[in-house]
Amino acid sequence: MGLLCGALCGVILTLASVFILRIFVTLRDGSKHKPGKKGSVSVLVVAGSGGHTTEIIHLMGALSPFYKPRHYVLADTDKMSEEKIRAFEAEREKTSSATQFSLHRIPRSREVRQSWCSSVLTSLSALVSSVPLVFKLQPDVVLCNGPGTCVPLCAAGLLLGVLGMKRVLIVYVESICRVETLSLSGKILYYFADYFFVQWVPLKDKYPKAVFLGRLV
Repeated sequence: MGLLCGALCGVILTLASVFILRIFVTLRDGSKHKPGKKGSVSVLVVAGSGGHTTEIIHLMGALSPFYKPRHYVLADTDKMSEEKIRAFEAEREKTSSATQFSLHRIPRSREVRQSWCSSVLTSLSALVSSVPLVFKLQPDVVLCNGPGTCVPLCAAGLLLGVLGMKRVLIVYVESICRVETLSLSGKILYYFADYFFVQWVPLKDKYPKAVFLGRLV
């Protein structure tokens, strides 16, 4: 019995070590990955309530038509973002070829003023929904700017690379509202995003990995 337990522990430790090593290799090689060399770039766009969606739409408006299809993901309790996204895509269709976009919903990771204890459960629920969705869509890029929903989606994108299925670039743009401190999502994804943009100099000074290009939205 003791030998069996020891062997089982050894297998678990080996698998955990391999998984951690794969995460390290995936993150290290992220900047070398250049999607879109053979055509369009599929992008998963994370929308959030209110200002987050307004900012992400501004960012999408600056991207070329080669970023398609565009898969927008929003929380199931978000009542405003879908209308804004459809209006943006309808306007975009007037100046370009047939638009290619889709809308998807997952459980919200964390509501405003939600307790930390219950946030763990809701975040796990969001992750359970994010993994099959991201594995199905297989985007080239995940673009997000701070809503809590982006963390499980980015984790699912990272998992695709760790498992060797597809390298997904994670691009994080911190909200213009964040001047001196990062959002909770930013504090988490700072260590995992391939490109991490901030829009204020004080944040660049605090977080050396961050890229400052001025105001982006």
